[in-house]
Parts: sequence; structure tokens; C-alpha cells
Amino acid sequence: MLYWPFVRHKHAYATANLDSNNPMERNKRPVFVVGCHRSGTNLLYDTLLSAGGFAVYRGLLPVYKILVPRFGTFREPRNRQRMLDTWLCSKGFRRSGLDSANLTQKVLSECKNGGDFMRIVMEEIARNQHVPRWAIYDPDNVLHIHRIKRDIPEALFVHIIRDGRDIAVSLKKMGEFRPFPWSRKPRGIQETAVYWKWMVRTGQRHGSQIPQDYIEIRYEELVSDPRRTLAELGEFLDHKLDYDLIQSTGLGRLRESNSSFREDERQKDNPVNRWKEKLSTEEVAELEGLLGSCLEELGYGLATAPNQRKQGLRQQWIRIAYPIFLSTKLWLKVNTPVGRFANLSVLELAEAVDSDEVLLNKH
Repeated sequence: MLYWPFVRHKHAYATANLDSNNPMERNKRPVFVVGCHRSGTNLLYDTLLSAGGFAVYRGLLPVYKILVPRFGTFREPRNRQRMLDTWLCSKGFRRSGLDSANLTQKVLSECKNGGDFMRIVMEEIARNQHVPRWAIYDPDNVLHIHRIKRDIPEALFVHIIRDGRDIAVSLKKMGEFRPFPWSRKPRGIQETAVYWKWMVRTGQRHGSQIPQDYIEIRYEELVSDPRRTLAELGEFLDHKLDYDLIQSTGLGRLRESNSSFREDERQKDNPVNRWKEKLSTEEVAELEGLLGSCLEELGYGLATAPNQRKQGLRQQWIRIAYPIFLSTKLWLKVNTPVGRFANLSVLELAEAVDSDEVLLNKH
């Protein structure tokens, strides 16, 4: 089932569309796909693009994570110019296929905040592709739902959630995820688990403030029962998500067997419940000791009995201290000059833009 924080009925969105703050028709409103890293955000985004009607953009727009903290408020013309000079050298711009002169004119004259920048870029891409709608995929936007909604009142949010134990397995396979500066040794399953919980809970907290424009779906249900899941998601978005068309179009991750839908049970590489094979009994007990109540609230059953779940001093310290650390770190980045040190490496900047690098619609 999809987790929808308000009562559903056939015309549940009529009221939302009458909201004076959101006059845009629901079937044209922008969509933000959010969720913790490795939760299936990329798969869900490619699913929406494969359905048609959305602008196809394979670039990155880390507005609230990097651009606003690094350059400051876009209300200041100097900050807009510095931000734009940087972004025009990014891989995200090269993949947009946009004209730099036209984009510069629009941004310098119309952009007053991060949402304006997203809207200008994505509306231009959608206009060039002759489609009525656009969507953005960025896992970290789950931390900025309230900021995006403030700047783009018509935005809709799809929060995809995956079992935190599988997140730990996925990130461990990548060589351990270390969001904490003191995690120098090759470990991090427990830290990663708490990071997952913090991201999920942050997204849910922000989403609860905008119940008509926020929905949660489970990764496991998207891959195991895609027809029903997409039908319900399509109702929320007021967008036709035809499963057969999506499969035949197959953009991005839909072409990869390890991320595909699970209707064909003959496929061996099942992405669901990998933790049961990959984690030791001790690791499962440690994770469930940290995440047990959260997993159960989200509908995930536990494999260990209460007396098996480890809650030593270290686990208790991780459970209490890490969320405080993460929230403080985010607050400092967004609200203080600390944000000026935001790392630009993810933008993949180039000194000059080669026209051959325009990769629009290359999947």
C-alpha cells in the first residue's frame, strides 16, 4: 500500500486545486522525488520520465544543498551572478541543452530564490521538449521539503522509503558510507542506519505539514507490485503512469536488471530483503536495536526478539548523539557562513563548455 497522510477518495484533489495558493492544475504541477540515498529515488525518477509527459533531464540541480549555502541569498544580484557563472560551467548545465545567454537573462531578471532558479531551468527544458510538466530527482531534497514548498508552492513531493537494513547493505557494498568526520575505519553500518532514520523522519516531519501535496511509497512495493503502486501514485500526481509503456520506454535505471521491477519472479537478483543474506545475526540485532520502532512503524517486520537487540553504551550514544549532530550540521550549513564551504565537486565543473558535451536525452 501507499502511505498517504490524508483520507483518499476519487476526487481527493479537487479541494487542493481550489487552494488559492496553488492555482496551477494538478496535472501540470512539478514533482520532487526525494528519499534517503539508495532508497530507489533514481529508479522512481526514471519511472516517471519513462511514463511520458515529463521533461527528460539527466543533470543535477543541488540548489538547497550547495548553491544557496555557497553563494548566499539569490535576492542579491551579485550572488545570482556568481552562482550562475559557476552553474554554467557545470555538467548539469551541459546536459540541459539550454542557451546560456537566454538563461542568464531570465535568471538575472527573475530569480529571487532557489525555487525560482529551479523553475526557470526546468520550465525552459520542458518548453524546449514540448512537454507540460517537469520533475526533479535529488535524495537530499528530502531535507529541504519545507524550503522548496516555500519557494514553489505548487510543488508535489513523492517520498520513497526503503527498509533501512537494506540501505545499510547497499552502502556497505559501496565501501561503507561515512557521513561523519570521525568514521575513518572501514565500518559504518550503525552510523548509516541512524542516518537513514534521520533522513526518513525529517522528510516525514516536513511532509506532515503539507498532507495534500506529499505522499510516501515503499520501494519494496514499487518493485514487487508496480502496476498497483503506479496506479495509486498516478492518481496522486494526476498523471497517467502506464506500466507497459514505462517498461517499453525503459529510460535509465529501468534498463538495469538489478534495479528492475520484480513482476518476473524468474529474475534472481532480488533487491528486496538482501539484508537477510548479507548481514550477520549480530549485525541484524545491532541495527534492529537502533531502528526497531522506526522499522515497525513503517511496516517492516523485525527478525530478532526484544532481548536479542543490542543496546550497549555505544549504540545508545549513536542513537542519541548522531541525530543531534546531523541536524546541527544541516542548520549551520543552511543558516550560517559555514555554508560558504559547500563542496562544488559534485557539479563536475569545466573551464569551458564544449558543445559536444551537451547530453540532453542521452540515456
